[in-house]
Amino acid sequence: MRSRSAVILANGSFPTNKIPLDILKTSEFIVCCDGAINKLEAADIKAHAIVGDLDSLTNDLKRKYQDIIHHFSNQDTNDLTKAVNWCLSNKYNDITIVGATGERDDHMIGNIFLLPSYTKKMKVRMLTDYGTFTPVIRSRNFDSYIGQQVSIFSPQSETTITTANLRYELTNQKLDMLWQGTLNESMGDSFRIDFEGDSLIIYQEYEK
Repeated sequence: MRSRSAVILANGSFPTNKIPLDILKTSEFIVCCDGAINKLEAADIKAHAIVGDLDSLTNDLKRKYQDIIHHFSNQDTNDLTKAVNWCLSNKYNDITIVGATGERDDHMIGNIFLLPSYTKKMKVRMLTDYGTFTPVIRSRNFDSYIGQQVSIFSPQSETTITTANLRYELTNQKLDMLWQGTLNESMGDSFRIDFEGDSLIIYQEYEK
């Protein structure tokens, strides 16, 4: 399948770091979770689709954007998942999520741990003001730099993990608690994570 990319703006804190902000500004297609349209307007950036249950949109905004609004009333999924599913159904399969952290800690944690369910269907990453969360479903190498802060989150404790070129190496190790794979560090321009089991989420800090 040909790759089609889009950026999803969630309704957390609007990006201030240059990396996610530039990606948002230069994106050819922006899908906005409904409540985030106010922040996108304030930044003078155009939305191409607005997706959600519309509970955060005023009637004026609904009229203004009626041609690009996609209403999904199902309360079994949050607006970020609605936006991801809309992208998938419209053949967008390379997704960058911004604005998904900040403001509410519970929403932030939920958004991060939804990533593995998305990556089984598409290429996806989440950019914050400090770094990138990448869900992975198979072993792989990661581009890096010396001293980069790296954390490994294993939602399923039975997954066995082996790392290479990190300061604190893992060898066929299971992470029983979410904090156990945090606060590691890259030793070079790349590192590798091999694992058997369910998906992992890898956090990499931006280079300063």
